Amino acid sequence: MSVAGRNVVVTGGAGFIGSHLVERLVGEGPGSLVVVDDLSTGRAENVAGLASVELVKADVCDDAARSAVADADVVFHLAVRNVRASINRPEENMRVNAMGTLAVLEAMRAGRRGSFVYVSSSEVYGIPSAAGFSESTVPAPTTVYGAGKLAGEHVALAYRRVYEMDTRVVRPFNNFGPRSHFEGDSGEVIPKFVLRALAGRPLHVHGDGSQTRDFMYVEDTARWLVRLAFEPALVGETVNIGSGRDVSVLELAQRVLELTRSSSEIVHVEARPGDLPRLVADTSKISSLVDFRLDVDFEEGLRRTVEFFAAQDVEALLADEVERNWT
Repeated sequence: MSVAGRNVVVTGGAGFIGSHLVERLVGEGPGSLVVVDDLSTGRAENVAGLASVELVKADVCDDAARSAVADADVVFHLAVRNVRASINRPEENMRVNAMGTLAVLEAMRAGRRGSFVYVSSSEVYGIPSAAGFSESTVPAPTTVYGAGKLAGEHVALAYRRVYEMDTRVVRPFNNFGPRSHFEGDSGEVIPKFVLRALAGRPLHVHGDGSQTRDFMYVEDTARWLVRLAFEPALVGETVNIGSGRDVSVLELAQRVLELTRSSSEIVHVEARPGDLPRLVADTSKISSLVDFRLDVDFEEGLRRTVEFFAAQDVEALLADEVERNWT
């Protein structure tokens, strides 16, 4: 099965991961493709050049969003408020991440009752007690963001159990690549490091830099989200997707300096509240179900990301940077 000829909706589809997913879906020949995004962090230009994509500017709790998803055969649900925004605006974060998921599912239940792919987050796991996070690890989120995403997972799976809808949960680990967020409270470590290195500014490492992340190139994530949307074994299931390899923030900073040939200094600054010491995916479950592999490794993905940002107006982008982007 595929999305060919089907009515597809991507909530949060103008954002970083969402827009790459939409690009992938366009090539699959859907009958219709609707992006629902309030453009709070997403950008209309991310999907403006894509053929036959309709953009509905709406919050996922709005009537316009409910109407769009009610008629869908497949909904990829990525609409979210991010982890740093949750620190300063926890109520808003929970409203979108948890109640927004409920609103989408309830609209789908009253409508065509299509398939629902919930794109969760590795942040639901919290602080690790083992080498890697598997789906059997008991989640213990440390932020309101993680708690809200976990609530959304439970709601999605409850709709499978109670209403027999086709719902599934995918937990991507840390994504990176072109169009990744550098600005405001959406700013991620890789684009921030790359832009600062290109501009010759210091790379700010929060804490001692020993914290690690499992980085996955965004085009691989988009490919696997489409693939897993129709995997029969995943109905009512939760799966990780990641590289299975973690990289420390300090190692990342050093690699960015090498790729950009920058003389920028690495400067250690205050640790961020709620920052997890380690995130790395155990992908044994998904590997037991499908031939799971990534096309783009960390080194190649980082090179492509540097090339993307090097072609931009670096100083103009840095004008929108917020250093302490959790306040």
